[in-house]
Amino acid sequence: MSERAAPFHCPYCGDEDLRPGEEGPGTWECGACNRAFRLKFLGLLARGFQGGGHQDGLRHGDSDGEEGT
Repeated sequence: MSERAAPFHCPYCGDEDLRPGEEGPGTWECGACNRAFRLKFLGLLARGFQGGGHQDGLRHGDSDGEEGT
């Protein structure tokens, strides 16, 4: 089993001075802004991966791929 990925930057100040928190798994402490935060994977979305919202070259709302018709 592999280790979980660690965050590279603080989500609040963007600094890289992070260390594992004392509150348990998934907690991190930032030495730059003195904040503690928790990261948790919630799961996959029901809609799945849609490739950035575009499918087969059609934009959302287009039925035939032509604009303005």
